[in-house]
Amino acid sequence: MLAIKLTGIGKKHQRSFRVVIQEKRSKLGGQAIEDLGWYNPRTNKFEVKNERVLYWLGVGAQPTKTVQEIFKKAKISSKGRK
Repeated sequence: MLAIKLTGIGKKHQRSFRVVIQEKRSKLGGQAIEDLGWYNPRTNKFEVKNERVLYWLGVGAQPTKTVQEIFKKAKISSKGRK
């Protein structure tokens, strides 16, 4: 099963995250299928590729809770439509 989740990048205490599509049971730093954007919790800024996210949601990928909140801010419906 595919999941849209966050993977950490950066130094300790200065983390930012990439929004990636990955197998649900893969390791935290495992191989990502596609990079869909980024999220910086310190500044609360993010950027997401809307078209690709909608594609993966349409295929059946499930976002994690945190990613789902980012999608709400970006006005992307988790149903696969804008």
